[in-house]
Amino acid sequence: MIGEPRAEGGERALIRELGRVEYEPTWRAMQDFTARRTADTPDELWLLEHPPVYTQGQAGKPEHLIAATDIPVVPIDRGGQITYHGPGQVVVYVLVDLRQRGYGIRELVTRMEQAVINVLAGQGVTAARLAGAPGIYVDGAKVAALGLRVKQGCTYHGMAFNVDMDLAPFAAINPCGYAGMLVTQCRDLGVKLSPPQAGQALAQALLDTIYS
Repeated sequence: MIGEPRAEGGERALIRELGRVEYEPTWRAMQDFTARRTADTPDELWLLEHPPVYTQGQAGKPEHLIAATDIPVVPIDRGGQITYHGPGQVVVYVLVDLRQRGYGIRELVTRMEQAVINVLAGQGVTAARLAGAPGIYVDGAKVAALGLRVKQGCTYHGMAFNVDMDLAPFAAINPCGYAGMLVTQCRDLGVKLSPPQAGQALAQALLDTIYS
């Protein structure tokens, strides 16, 4: 299911391009990869899209789904509240052994956020963090969400970058648990990258920030 890796990361990480894949089997594959990896297992970045799905983190509150929809809600084992994944959104799952990196989860989150900031800066868009709300924002609207799980020093799950998608399903939730939070995407910011192009740019930026 997880396909052949592309070793562009060299000693840093392998990249797997999965295309559009169902959420739950991919989640289970991340769990399996993490459970089986050893100290010699290379890190991997999984680059993909999902069909429409809401995912709700471990501490997720059902009341953050504020309208009925036909989109499935999958309770999962990452941190955070509820978010939406759908076609045109680039998802990168970050399978990193922090024991080999020499820094912890907070630093990894900072480096992942910086990767999105760097990609958007390369397109002439100024993006920033928002205190107390993980992810990346442009003028207060969320363009990338982030959520991770750490097990025995190794991470899985990752980040979702809104590129060229239908944003309407976000109206049925409090994104990441924040009522009234605005969301945006690259297309609406004047960024001309297609989802595959944005995915490639983000994967490279993550290699540069995580392994610097």
